[in-house]
Amino acid sequence: MGDYGFGGTDEENAELKKLNAEVLEDPDNFENWEKLVRAAEGLEGGLNRNSSPQSIVATREIYDRFLAKFPLLFGYWKKYADLEFSIAGTEAAELVYERGVASITNSVDLWTNYCAFKVETSHDSDVIRELFERGASCVGLDFLAHPFWDKYLEFEERLEAYDKIFAILDRVVHIPMHQYARYFERYRQLAQSRPLTELLPADTLAQFRAEIETEGPATVQAGSQQIKAERGELEIEREMRTRIDNFHLEIFARTQTETTKRWTYESEVKRPYFHVTELDEGQLVNWRKYLDFEEVEGDHLRTQFLYERCLVTCAYYDEFWLRYARYMLAQPGKEEEVRNIYQRASMLYAPISRPAVRLHYAYFEEMCTRVEVAKDIHQAILVNLPGHIETIVSLANLSRRHGGLEAAIEVYKTFVESNQCDIYAKAALVAEWARLLWKIKGSVDEARQVFQKNQHWYLDSRPFWINYLMFELEQPTSAETEPSQYQKIKQVHDDIRRKSHLPPQVIKDLTHYYMVYLLERGTKDAAKEYLILDREVNGPFSVQSVMKAKLAEDGKEATTQRRMMMDNGHPGVEVDEAAIRRGENPYTKYYQQQGEQPLPSNGQPQPLRYQ
Repeated sequence: MGDYGFGGTDEENAELKKLNAEVLEDPDNFENWEKLVRAAEGLEGGLNRNSSPQSIVATREIYDRFLAKFPLLFGYWKKYADLEFSIAGTEAAELVYERGVASITNSVDLWTNYCAFKVETSHDSDVIRELFERGASCVGLDFLAHPFWDKYLEFEERLEAYDKIFAILDRVVHIPMHQYARYFERYRQLAQSRPLTELLPADTLAQFRAEIETEGPATVQAGSQQIKAERGELEIEREMRTRIDNFHLEIFARTQTETTKRWTYESEVKRPYFHVTELDEGQLVNWRKYLDFEEVEGDHLRTQFLYERCLVTCAYYDEFWLRYARYMLAQPGKEEEVRNIYQRASMLYAPISRPAVRLHYAYFEEMCTRVEVAKDIHQAILVNLPGHIETIVSLANLSRRHGGLEAAIEVYKTFVESNQCDIYAKAALVAEWARLLWKIKGSVDEARQVFQKNQHWYLDSRPFWINYLMFELEQPTSAETEPSQYQKIKQVHDDIRRKSHLPPQVIKDLTHYYMVYLLERGTKDAAKEYLILDREVNGPFSVQSVMKAKLAEDGKEATTQRRMMMDNGHPGVEVDEAAIRRGENPYTKYYQQQGEQPLPSNGQPQPLRYQ
């Protein structure tokens, strides 16, 4: 849309172009989107039927892009529908409402607005009632659904359809919600004037009548005599209404109990709508506890509804999408529902930079024997994250499960040889390749060859050297083979200390593994080697001969020794005057060799990170 004219005045067009460029540059910036939408709405002083086609098209396109990016913003769907109504009329607005309720099906506000719009623009009561029923199935169980139910009752009151009003109330009084008591009072009051056949199912009414008739005629005292008075139909009806009222009071008590149980969690929901800002930990904990509660209660419909509510507020939190999918997978016959959950999360909410949801989606499709779909999901991740190690390893394992060992190795070879993977990813993949040959094929020699042939490429890769050392340490041995295995382990350790470019702390950690090996499996000379290593990695710098040799430009310990600063025992730094004039920091090499970051200009140390 860079060269596209937005309509309006030259000033408005220039402003929209600027705002659109900002959105394209940073499409995740919600504030920039809001500015763009507001500017579009204000074109030509507000759009209407007489606005220029160019302005109308531009505004529609901006709204479409905005709501494709943030489909859970119910307020903007309402604004878009109002805009379409002012531009193109009822049908256009309805189409927007339909798109809105398809995008956020459990929005009480959007359904209430949609139904209110339908009431005002349609004269077909059956069509309106059908829309209300659709809304009731989507939002009727919401704890704060009273605006929707009020609008539905208001519609039926206009038609004076008291039988339908009572039927609606009969549904509502069973639902735990914020204003349950108000609905029950109206229900109880209306029940007094409704026919018995509307108050309870026919079988329950028949049971009540049978119980009353079984009790026999009432006994009346007349002077000194007791006379049995046969009950008339009015008396029976009066007795039945009393019993029905008591039955309704029991419903009220149950609803009150269920509402009270949920109030603990509902009162802690501070943001029941979607927003791009993060939720605080207390809100996340409350949603976790609320979901736990509904799952224990055992009502699948209510549990599913709560998950959908939660995933409006917590749409950007992978844990709730994964939890929902796992819950649904545990329900019988819900395969399509699980697929829908994964697709919604993957296509709209879970960022590609966090591929966990997509990988679980791939495992699900594999479980459903859709192996090619599972592979396609992996490939789609790798289009955007070409060097993502976890995804490549997962794809290799998937290929092995369905195509054999060679298929998995081919995956690793492809990405190791690819220009899209950086050196760090390739190092980890080579280690996984060797691990595959070792663990799956059972070929220790082939695995060792992979490590040996590639070690010179990955001298600064922590995963590569950790896996290489662990590979050699974990090889089974006997008394006869231990000496030869010791030489292999020692060689790897020596390469780590003398050839690798790992930070000193990583080398120290790996050396500790080797030192444990010496004590547990070493020969009679192990104690001597152990103490030498202990001195080298745990002793003061003045006795760390290997480190001093690595710091020297010529690789000689004596060179560093000559530069030792006598006041604190650390190696001095050779100052290159030309480098200083170029603005280079003379301490950079020292910090890098220590595995630290040099102090920035503000003098505050930066946290150490191992790659």
